[in-house]
Amino acid sequence: MDRAFDRALAEAGGTRPTWLVLLAVKSGSGRTQSGLAERVGISGPTLTHHLDRMVGAGLVARTPDPANRRAQVITLTSDGETLFARLRDAAVAFDARARRGLGDADMEQLRRALTVLHDNVTSTADVEEGRP
Repeated sequence: MDRAFDRALAEAGGTRPTWLVLLAVKSGSGRTQSGLAERVGISGPTLTHHLDRMVGAGLVARTPDPANRRAQVITLTSDGETLFARLRDAAVAFDARARRGLGDADMEQLRRALTVLHDNVTSTADVEEGRP
């Protein structure tokens, strides 16, 4: 799934990190660079690398935060808005393709199974009790 999604984004002219940054900025959950790093789930230095590339490509702009002079506010440029729309369309089409043939009950069953898997591998209780 990851590789197929990455291919779909590449065909639309983007990458997964670019999509995640654009999505976080567009949704408003990544207003500052630190908030963006937390939202996207990557370290500050890695985000800085991506943002430097995206600023250079004219997709985002950094401006000082008037409320905190140490912070940078990240905004989409018009080219960033255009790429966001293209990648959003690719993501929506990919999602529709991936879900083809699955009904609501199938999706709910998948959500429940994935939740159990997630909970199993993130639970610290088993590890603390010496169980794998």
